[in-house]
Amino acid sequence: MDALGDGTRRQILERLRRGPMAVGELAQGLPVSRPAVSQHLRVLKGAGLVAERRDGTRRLYRVDTDGLAEVREYFESFWADVLAAFEAAAEAEAEMEDE
Repeated sequence: MDALGDGTRRQILERLRRGPMAVGELAQGLPVSRPAVSQHLRVLKGAGLVAERRDGTRRLYRVDTDGLAEVREYFESFWADVLAAFEAAAEAEAEMEDE
């Protein structure tokens, strides 16, 4: 979750949704340098959100769907708990109105 707390890393992840990209492609249009993009990619890779593969002399980065699935599961469980609490509160309020 910490890896997604940075806006630049979220932008990089958004760009990678379109498909694999090299650092130079990712850096285009971002307000940070190529070395900074590489550092952000290291953080995302360490968090399991990005994977890399070599293509000749370049490294191509892509979204790691397994890591993203873990984030999705976390939020789904979070929302399931929130919705269950909302349902319980709504039912309790309805019971109080019926009394």
